[in-house]
Amino acid sequence: MPSFDIVSKTDLMEVDNAVNGVKRQITQRFDLAGTKCAVERSDNTLTITADDNMKLTQLHDLLRQNFASRKVDAKALDFGKAENASGDSLRQVVSIKQGVDAELARKINKAVKGSKMKVQISIKGSELHVSGKKRDELQEAIAFIKKMDNDQPLQYVNFRN
Repeated sequence: MPSFDIVSKTDLMEVDNAVNGVKRQITQRFDLAGTKCAVERSDNTLTITADDNMKLTQLHDLLRQNFASRKVDAKALDFGKAENASGDSLRQVVSIKQGVDAELARKINKAVKGSKMKVQISIKGSELHVSGKKRDELQEAIAFIKKMDNDQPLQYVNFRN
């Protein structure tokens, strides 16, 4: 019986490369050079530090541009609330989404079942396993899920016949 898995994984090496690009641009741009602006990564979180809201939004734009140039989907970023840090600066924690969360898995499962497709979806931790009788049905399911408005990048792996 043909099947495939739906996962959400972000390549952390490419995230590192994008963060290094942002750091390089911070030192080179005349409006950001000499400021307290910084971007640091630890595990699955980024910490953005900026002098004010304007510079914080500029850092958001730089992050999105560098993520796009490194072919990492910016939907993987979950921006937290900006909070005051020491010395009249702002700090914002950005989490990097890894794995399909339970809420999104239930949403996909409910939508696919509601569309009356002849596929079965099982939730296995942070993955979804989709199986069906025909390969065409699985390809229809992939197309249907891609059309959905998901707030997380999804990959379709382990396509088996």
